[in-house]
Amino acid sequence: MAGVNETPRQKMMGILYLVLLGLAATTVTEKVLQSFRNLTVGLEASTSNVQTSIDKAFASFAASTLKDDPTRAKPFWDKAQKVKAAVADLDKYITDTKAIFEKECGGFDESEGDYKQRDNVEISPNVMILHGRAKELKKKIAETKALILAQLDEKDRPGFKMALNADDPLKRKGELQKEWADTYFGDGIPLTAAFTALTKIEADLKTTESEAIKKILGDVTKTDLVLDQYAALAVPTTSSYVLVGQPYSAEVFLTAFSNSLNPDITVGGQKLNVTGGKGTYTVNTSHEGEFKWSATLHMKKADGSIGEWKTPEVSYRVAKPSAVVSPDKMNVFYIGLDNPVSVSAPGTPAEKLKVTMSAGSAKSAGTPGKFLVNVTTSGVVKVSIFGEDGSGKQVKLGESDFRCKRLPSPHAKFAGKGGGNVPRAQLTSADRIFAALEDFEFDTKFVIGHFKLYVQKPRMDPQILESSNMLLTAPMKAALTGATAGTKVYFDEIFATGPDGIKRPLEPIIFTVQ
Repeated sequence: MAGVNETPRQKMMGILYLVLLGLAATTVTEKVLQSFRNLTVGLEASTSNVQTSIDKAFASFAASTLKDDPTRAKPFWDKAQKVKAAVADLDKYITDTKAIFEKECGGFDESEGDYKQRDNVEISPNVMILHGRAKELKKKIAETKALILAQLDEKDRPGFKMALNADDPLKRKGELQKEWADTYFGDGIPLTAAFTALTKIEADLKTTESEAIKKILGDVTKTDLVLDQYAALAVPTTSSYVLVGQPYSAEVFLTAFSNSLNPDITVGGQKLNVTGGKGTYTVNTSHEGEFKWSATLHMKKADGSIGEWKTPEVSYRVAKPSAVVSPDKMNVFYIGLDNPVSVSAPGTPAEKLKVTMSAGSAKSAGTPGKFLVNVTTSGVVKVSIFGEDGSGKQVKLGESDFRCKRLPSPHAKFAGKGGGNVPRAQLTSADRIFAALEDFEFDTKFVIGHFKLYVQKPRMDPQILESSNMLLTAPMKAALTGATAGTKVYFDEIFATGPDGIKRPLEPIIFTVQ
């Protein structure tokens, strides 16, 4: 059970444990039993110290690297948390096993400073071998090791040695091969030695966790950029397409970026102010056209020499204002509806924009840049956008064409269905007919103004009833109540009027009563 990456004290306790285990195999004296207990206490103290070190590592990482650079640190933090969770799961199983031992032996003897029946050689084999807890413990140890290894960088896995293991002992010449479970928990193992074995596994578990956490969290610093190869980069902080009167701005920095290094940055001979490793280049725009610029950066390299880097040439265009009209729902305007549109014009506040139309009308939707358009005829309508220039004068910023269409006809439904086989109870539970557009972007309301109901029982003439609105008349309800299996129910000559005021004939609804 001895491992690697252990302190001298941990190695000494591992050797002492093996010596005591060898003595227990030949003779169990009070001195040997007390030595096991003393070793257990020492292992518990060592485990506590390692746990304190782990807690400090997590706290330090959370307060510094994770807080200062969360994007880079979070993946490593998550891997460390997975290791912590796996260790906690195995540790709980060991703690539960100790609790079973304690229950079997009758508890802790304060006067002896050890568990009762510490010389008992039947409890450990019974719990661990006969009831299979040693086998399950070995399985969990293997699973925990695999999970921990999976969190390490692939290149670090071959060389990562773990103190935690449940390997079978080496076969001695002339002896039969012994299994791990029998060696540490089998016949002849006194209870106090089994407690020590579990405590030793806990100590090795924490040592393995500590080494894994150090390796994982320590890998973050390995990802720090080594500035031995450089390239300059300029990133605009505003659009490369700007309006007259609006500033153009860009950040200039090294791709091997570090906020602790402040290079000298110049543009056209003008030195920029540099903060946190970044310089900001800002220039006013007074007329239209395409403009180009590049920056030169100077910084001390790792060898102490001063390096020079130039950014690629950057271009931007200055243009007069323009406007964009975007429909919020569909690419057409529907007659009779409030069609929502959004308008925008670079350089012009949304509250300063106005909309006019070649046909129809537009009104504010209550939010700057949002309008409701209403049209009355089919065809193409031109939407124009106006805004104020620098002097407050209204200027046309742009225009767009939209197609105007009539609303499609809705589908009629009764009792939630558009036809088919239906129980009579479902028909008699409804008292009106509805019309609606399915899968339509707008919430539209259609009013039923007329329909006829045909109720035809098998081998009988149909009853024909009529309604001047969406509601069933009393005779209609009575006819549906008297419908028998096989009765055909027709809703026909259905007319509905939508928000555009057009009266539409709808497809009939045909039911067969089950």
